Amino acid sequence: MTTTLGKPASQGPTATRHVWIRGRPGDPRWVRPAFLGLLAGTAVLYLWGLGASGWANQFYSAAVQAGATSWKAFFFGSSDASNFITVDKAPAALWPMELSARIFGVNAWSILVPQALMGVATVGILYATVRRGFGAGAGLLAGAVLALTPVAALMFRFNNPDALLVLLLTLGAYGMVRAQERGHTGWLVFAASCVGSAFLAKMLQAFLVMPGFALTYLLTAPVPVGRRIRGLLAAGGAMVAAAGWWVVVVALVPAGSRPYIGGSQTNSVLELAFGYNGLGRLTGDETGGLGNLNQEAGPARLLDGEMGAQVSWLLPAALIMLAAGLWLSRRAPRTDPRRAAFVLWGGWLLVTGVVFSFSQGIIHPYYTVALAPAVAALSGMGASMLWKSRRAPAATRILAATVAVTACWSYVLLNRAPDWYPALKIAVLVAGLVAAAALLGTSRRVGRTVMTVVALALAASIAGPAAYAVQTAGSTHNGAIPSAGPVGGGFPGGGARAGGMRGGPGGFGGTRGVPGGGRQRPQGTPQGPGGNRPGGGGMSLLFGSTPDAALTALLQRDAASYTWVAATVGSNSAAGYQLATGRPVMALGGFNGTDPAPTLERFKQYVAEGKIHYFVGGAMMGGRGDSSGSDYARQIASWVEAGFTSTTVGGTTVYDLTSR
Repeated sequence: MTTTLGKPASQGPTATRHVWIRGRPGDPRWVRPAFLGLLAGTAVLYLWGLGASGWANQFYSAAVQAGATSWKAFFFGSSDASNFITVDKAPAALWPMELSARIFGVNAWSILVPQALMGVATVGILYATVRRGFGAGAGLLAGAVLALTPVAALMFRFNNPDALLVLLLTLGAYGMVRAQERGHTGWLVFAASCVGSAFLAKMLQAFLVMPGFALTYLLTAPVPVGRRIRGLLAAGGAMVAAAGWWVVVVALVPAGSRPYIGGSQTNSVLELAFGYNGLGRLTGDETGGLGNLNQEAGPARLLDGEMGAQVSWLLPAALIMLAAGLWLSRRAPRTDPRRAAFVLWGGWLLVTGVVFSFSQGIIHPYYTVALAPAVAALSGMGASMLWKSRRAPAATRILAATVAVTACWSYVLLNRAPDWYPALKIAVLVAGLVAAAALLGTSRRVGRTVMTVVALALAASIAGPAAYAVQTAGSTHNGAIPSAGPVGGGFPGGGARAGGMRGGPGGFGGTRGVPGGGRQRPQGTPQGPGGNRPGGGGMSLLFGSTPDAALTALLQRDAASYTWVAATVGSNSAAGYQLATGRPVMALGGFNGTDPAPTLERFKQYVAEGKIHYFVGGAMMGGRGDSSGSDYARQIASWVEAGFTSTTVGGTTVYDLTSR
């Protein structure tokens, strides 16, 4: 299929009959099997051995368990089926997993398979989006790059909210491409609704794509300017409606009739959306949060040791392709769909990349999965356009330079794990440089030799991220902050390897909000003497607890007689006990232990009413360290320690709150 500048091959009546399985009339024979092979390969990569990570992020797995038990917990995103407190996000990302768990039972596969299938769907949607203007080859390359991005292989095999976020944003980009082609308001509203729905997965992060989306339609849609403005206003209304309906309902429900809004200090969903999960991420002013874990904010953050290995393998190439695509289409009409596609994906990449680079609040390496579709799309579109323009010497030189730069950057990233298949970095570098040199001589040639050079260039460009993606898929990942590849940012036990985050011994010391600034205790590691008493010792801020059989049996004893079989400080600790027992556990202070829920007086009332059976110590420090937020959890831990007799079960200190 050929394409001329300004006339995408897919535009017209045939485009509306886009059939995923049968292909399009006139497609070469290889298109359909190649596309199905891409989806099948992605499915294998994302599904193979998926259950090895167990509960993965226990914080969200416990919420899935709650939502699979209680429809109220389902709607609000509660951490427990008794609806004490919610997770610190809107609940949309939990809903597919909870529906799966209701059908297939609460287990690792029912929780993680929906995430993997979202990844396969995202690859397919990206293929369809890129193909519309640049052909099947470009779509296949973009889809493959996305599937093999290490952080994508991580997050589509994990149960954090990012899988649904990326799926919905990519679907929104598809809607924008359709809207731009003919100025279709319906597709524009569809795209905005996808972005609004993505807000219910990860709140304000979803809106980072909107500047690029809006600018694309405003500048390039083939309709009068007045209609463009009216269309954008309608889209804005659709986005607000899609994002706001749940927020409005929650805000209108009386506080006494719903769970506490986790992550907020005032039991307010608006504070959660615009504070803790909103502007606080930009400024670092997050009351009750951990403070800035990433002091290295700046223009190089996406390339450094913490984030570089996650997504940056083809980031330099994507930026080169963005510039080249805009340059090659500089004389095209205003409404040219291919130039509009570069504006769309370029806006996504640049705005999101700048925000991630300079944010002063909480930001983790796996957030970069939101960049993966844009990097992949620009790589596929740019490579296709440059290849079709290779008779122009400048296009050939840019293409060759991109391959060389990509190979060199892959060498740098692979060299950060010098003991992990050391020959790979040499092979990638040599193959990339040889292919780049050979590309300079292919401008007027066709045939088997040229195809061999192209294959070598592609292999050299994606070998590094592909190797990391396979390694990531073959590794187990647990905790709140997983990391892709054999080295990278993250925390011990959370899928990270050597290196870790900057700031202290072992890459973890000095973390604000983590009392003592020490290393996180991995799951199942016994605590030292006194380490599991309330207000002291071991902590489980980022990892779930792993109770042994004796403690699990104790918590399950007479469980039906209590609203909560236990209470403990912090959501991750509560999650481990809840998943082990299948019964609600109260997470004092929410995720960080710093939410003002419950107050000491309210907790005393729960105890007096016989609603809580045990208090489990040792989950995490019961105080705030040097972070802001409430210290109610510490007050409760101290009150329990002073007034109740402790016993040790399976190495864990437990207080029977019904014993006096």
